[in-house]
Amino acid sequence: QVQLVESGGGLVQAGGSLRLSCAASGSIFRINNMGWYRQAPGKQRELVALISSGDSTNYADSVKGRFTISRDNAKSTVYLQMNSLKPEDTAVYLCNMNLNRGRYADPLDYWGQGTQVTVSS
Repeated sequence: QVQLVESGGGLVQAGGSLRLSCAASGSIFRINNMGWYRQAPGKQRELVALISSGDSTNYADSVKGRFTISRDNAKSTVYLQMNSLKPEDTAVYLCNMNLNRGRYADPLDYWGQGTQVTVSS
């Protein structure tokens, strides 16, 4: 059993900052890519940021220069530092990890339950 637990969401004024965390627990051999997605009401889920096992990062154009993704492999945790937040950043943020539960197991995707981020104008 693998669980991803997110924290750090909340209500913030435009221009403010939040830091999201997502920690994985359970039987894990190796974590490959880690990422953050978001879904606003009535919109499709979109990729916000991705970090590879080699620490390469990718960001959605809408968050470049404002958001920073990082990972702590020893803690099986991924972070998303969000600065200069805008009302259009309001969404449920979900973490995703692609991981192997055993040395010879196929990699699978796991998702957190989501954390609400609301940015007021």
